[in-house]
Amino acid sequence: MSRPWSRFGVRASAVVLLLAGVASGFYLGEDRQAQQQGIDAQRAADVERVEMEYLKREHLARMPVVSRGRAAEYDAARKAAAAARAEAERARRAEEAANRKRREAPPYAGPIPDSCEEYTGNRKIGCAILLEKGFELEEMPCLDKLWTKESGWNHKARNDSSGAYGIPQALPGSKMGSAGDDWETNPATQIEWGLGYIKGRYGTPCKAWAHSQSTGWY
Repeated sequence: MSRPWSRFGVRASAVVLLLAGVASGFYLGEDRQAQQQGIDAQRAADVERVEMEYLKREHLARMPVVSRGRAAEYDAARKAAAAARAEAERARRAEEAANRKRREAPPYAGPIPDSCEEYTGNRKIGCAILLEKGFELEEMPCLDKLWTKESGWNHKARNDSSGAYGIPQALPGSKMGSAGDDWETNPATQIEWGLGYIKGRYGTPCKAWAHSQSTGWY
């Protein structure tokens, strides 16, 4: 072998060895990088697992507190609802009491003649208004029989089948509004309207009573 080729071969071998070393270092570097990435990923997974376990323990530790809080909220809501129901019931009772008071018959302010003292209640008021309207006292027994048959002198009497209302059983009851706005509750207003109706249609209570006996109505 000649000397030039010998030197060329040595140089070539050195280059090959150098390249092999570089390549080996490259692969080793890649392997170390991959290993480092794997280690980092494992560490991240471990950190995440620890955090999840911590959060789970925190959640379990908070559950009794949350349960107590929800129980307190439910109890407060239940008490508030009970208080609201009680207040609504008090309001309902107050409204009923006010309605009862409005429905109560107001006292008759007019004079009651001595001749009417034998009667009581709405009948006494009827007797007084009868005389006030110019009828004779002898008409009172007929009026008493007529309206006893119609309503029993009950100023709240209502006929569910016909809708007639009040002492004279006006049909409809709102007709009595011509004698006063309190026609639903004031027996004097009802009696005044009823006597006006009798006078205009029959002339006297006794004639109205006679018609009622023959026909069943007046």
